[in-house]
Amino acid sequence: MRTSRRSSASPARLALTGTPGTGKSAVGDVLRRTAGVVEVGELAVREGVGRRTRGGIDVDLPALSRRISAGSRGIPEPIVVGHLAHLLPIRDVVVLRCRPDELRRRLRAARRGTAADRQENYLAEALDLVLFEARRLRRRVWEVDTTHRSVRAVAAEVAEIFDRRVPRRDRKIDWLTDPRVAAHLLDRPA
Repeated sequence: MRTSRRSSASPARLALTGTPGTGKSAVGDVLRRTAGVVEVGELAVREGVGRRTRGGIDVDLPALSRRISAGSRGIPEPIVVGHLAHLLPIRDVVVLRCRPDELRRRLRAARRGTAADRQENYLAEALDLVLFEARRLRRRVWEVDTTHRSVRAVAAEVAEIFDRRVPRRDRKIDWLTDPRVAAHLLDRPA
């Protein structure tokens, strides 16, 4: 990973986003060794547009977006990580994806959220919610499947995208074509 070559004076930013459980923070931790990486919540607190709560950090997304658009000199990190990162005014977005049943397994193993929260994340991933939002905002989007891949392998792919802005592949990740996902969605009561 050569992500350290970017200038911090005017960084070419990259948003690293995805449904909770896809591996954003773990990949961000690996990238942090060679590049400037900041979590959306931490950036908001540092910029004075976020506040810590018992459940995490409340982010004033419009105010943070204005700070990024204004080119705040207090934001030197070129990679912004978080499930809200694609909603910020950052042109290039990497959406981490994970097969929904694996995503639910990861969240359950990490004891993250309630069963209802895990089901909501399952549905968001199955229906491409984060991807849809990023594309609707006319971002340049790369999808990276994290299912059964090591954090280091995913981080290396994200680093390559960051360093070279490699051409996007036309492979579309579509979990609805997975019979297990479709069966799960159809078995749920309306």
